[in-house]
Amino acid sequence: MAIDCITSMIMPQPSNQEIKEQDEHPFVFDASVLRHQLHIPSQFIWPDEEKACLDEPELQVPFIDLGGFLSGDPLAATQASRLVGEACQKHGFFLVVNHGIDRQLISDAHLYMDHFFSLPLSHKQRAQRMPGEHCGYASSFTARNVYQDYCEAMSNLSLGIMELLGMSLGVGRAYFREFFEENSSIMRLNYYPPCQKPELTLGTGPHCDPTSLTILHQDQVGGLQVCVDNEWHSIKPALNAFVVNVGDTFMALSNGRYKSCLHRAVVNRETTRKSLAFFLCPRSDKVVSPPCELVDKLRPRLYPDFTWPMLLEFTQKHYRADMKTLEAFTNWLQRKTQHSSTQLPT
Repeated sequence: MAIDCITSMIMPQPSNQEIKEQDEHPFVFDASVLRHQLHIPSQFIWPDEEKACLDEPELQVPFIDLGGFLSGDPLAATQASRLVGEACQKHGFFLVVNHGIDRQLISDAHLYMDHFFSLPLSHKQRAQRMPGEHCGYASSFTARNVYQDYCEAMSNLSLGIMELLGMSLGVGRAYFREFFEENSSIMRLNYYPPCQKPELTLGTGPHCDPTSLTILHQDQVGGLQVCVDNEWHSIKPALNAFVVNVGDTFMALSNGRYKSCLHRAVVNRETTRKSLAFFLCPRSDKVVSPPCELVDKLRPRLYPDFTWPMLLEFTQKHYRADMKTLEAFTNWLQRKTQHSSTQLPT
């Protein structure tokens, strides 16, 4: 399993800024200074139509108790898969409890994140990634063993969730587990400094995850918001629970039956918000194609075959992930195919 641990100091960028410009001219800031400033740099101010309300109504998401499922109780597994399926058809978000992840491991992961981001800016810049790579800092400068153990625990948890997803879609609990058994996954440590004018900015702008599955552990500060039926809602932190959501790659695997939902993170005036995000992705050579049980005359194929590196390239270099990512990606693939065809010798 390939794991890329990424520590990121995440602050917003204007929604109309070109991705290429961000790579060529990264904006460097000192959070220990910026958190106290009343004047917000223009790079962090969002257009009026995209600015967030900090007090959105709470989204009612199901709590999936994994205790019975993990202990082998078939009735508990059926119940959990039903709740997961219902959530994924609506918005793709749910919470899992009794997940079996060691609390001390979670605590250590947060502790070492606190330690890294409390370092002076000059120290953190030694770990700054090169332009064109992922934003933030390289994993070699963090407590690698802790995050390696955390990623392995998240990978095992995600495979269990894949069993529930397979059951809920009627393809059997082994189908998606086997597909993701050897995976290429990403971990990101998110750090959102306080902002004296949080109504002007966002911690992370509206986006859909291009990956397959996201498992997020929030601290108790809160700030995650999800757009459902064109309205924003908050998902409040729950002690000892993980927030799980479906990404674009699994939406394609389900032939569009399960939703990859738009979400964002807001900031506040007083308190730093931190989160641990694990993104499950297929192995790079795996072809993303829905099982035959999910394709018929009433539900024809929605998306072409692709591999995870192809979608990753598209979202990193050509398109900012949103609700129309898969549609735009499909059109991009078709244009590439047509261009390649015209280059063939006659």
